[in-house]
Amino acid sequence: MTELRTLLDQGPGARVAFLPSPSPETLAETLVAFANGDGGTVVLGVDAGGLPGNLLAGDEAEGTLRAALTLCRPPMRTEWQQAEAQGGPIVLLRVERSSELHILSDGRALVRHSRENRPLSPAELQMLLANRSMGEFETDAVPGAVRVDLDEDVIDEYLEKRQQRNPRGTLLPKDRLLQQIGAIGADGVPTICGMLLFGKEPQLFLPQSRAVFVKFDNNRSDGHRAAPGAGDRPAESLPLGGAAGSFSYGRREEITGPLARIVERGWRVIWEEMDKKAIVKALQREDRTEYPPFAVREALVNAVCHRDYRLRGSSVEIHMHTDRLEITSPGGLPAYITVDNIVEEHYSRNPRIVNGLYQWGYIEELGLGVDRMIEEMVAAGHPPPIFEAKSHRFSVKLQNSRDLEKIIPEWEQHMNERQLKAMQHVHANGSITNRDYRQLCSHVGAETLRLDLADLVDKKLLLKIGDKRGTRYILR
Repeated sequence: MTELRTLLDQGPGARVAFLPSPSPETLAETLVAFANGDGGTVVLGVDAGGLPGNLLAGDEAEGTLRAALTLCRPPMRTEWQQAEAQGGPIVLLRVERSSELHILSDGRALVRHSRENRPLSPAELQMLLANRSMGEFETDAVPGAVRVDLDEDVIDEYLEKRQQRNPRGTLLPKDRLLQQIGAIGADGVPTICGMLLFGKEPQLFLPQSRAVFVKFDNNRSDGHRAAPGAGDRPAESLPLGGAAGSFSYGRREEITGPLARIVERGWRVIWEEMDKKAIVKALQREDRTEYPPFAVREALVNAVCHRDYRLRGSSVEIHMHTDRLEITSPGGLPAYITVDNIVEEHYSRNPRIVNGLYQWGYIEELGLGVDRMIEEMVAAGHPPPIFEAKSHRFSVKLQNSRDLEKIIPEWEQHMNERQLKAMQHVHANGSITNRDYRQLCSHVGAETLRLDLADLVDKKLLLKIGDKRGTRYILR
């Protein structure tokens, strides 16, 4: 089954769980954790490696689900589908994010943490309750908007990207899909989510959805903001204050349009203003930017998709200083997310917007962007990003300082630990064989190790020499 294959490739995580031999108790825990988080899919009857557990027939699966739902307070809405796997039937059980708080019959409230279900502390429970009480803002109708206020070209672009990301997904009529993702109501009226993702001119209805870019000519550390309403004069230096010692900014841009365009245009403006250097190493040109591109894009996308769109009069702000790039979004961190747990935990204030930008391709993998942002900054010799959370705003600061001695070589980036061991062995010994690699990683299967080495060859880091038992790998 193609859908099962996709879930197996994805593996267990924040939105996928495998229960090879489910009991009502373990299933109820996972249902509650998904409903309190961002939703997800539970695969019943196989483990994460595709090996069968207690394969379930239809009646047995339905009985287990009914028993599990009686342990949930209140029960949540689920959708399930039976399919055939190697050896017998399995069940795919989908749970949507709920607007209610769900607990187990024993009083525990759980959320999904990576690939596990963890209980909420009393303080986290209170924060989640406060967040839930605000309702489904994304699916509220936009007053005065009608279906023609959505841009058909933007919708078609989204549908094309969505199909590319999910080539095996079910094709639905356009308006039926828009209704399913919450972009329009049953009456065809655009919702907040739909207007933000697909609107022709979203800022006419939601003026707070713009972003503002400001590049300061002088280094600033006093925390003040640029004066509003200075106009869009990118070629001029506009003084603030006018007195001796005042600062100025050299470019100010208001960035408007649907969210995908705001991300694209915001990135383009930052890219134009970033310093870039060309460094030649071993007769190869290497372009080095002021900040790692992924870290900048991730901070920008996070600000756009996670900001609190209920706050009017506040926009996403992108401030480029001599010593730092600072991106600020209105609204504090959602629910139980804090600066201390932002790497480990995941909770979306705007799950429909997040899913929309994910399907569009602006989010690579849900829940992993902050980790990689930190890794990219450190790998480039920068200090880690500074996260600052207040009740009304959240800021990410990327610092421009760089320690060249701490730059991690390109070949060490984006590898698993096994591949790092292989590369270190090649550097020390001149080459590596499959036998050498099996001795280095004796706990890992031969096929996995073969794929590791093939990946290093594809990345043009190693060169394969010889064939069959005489195969060895050397630096390319």
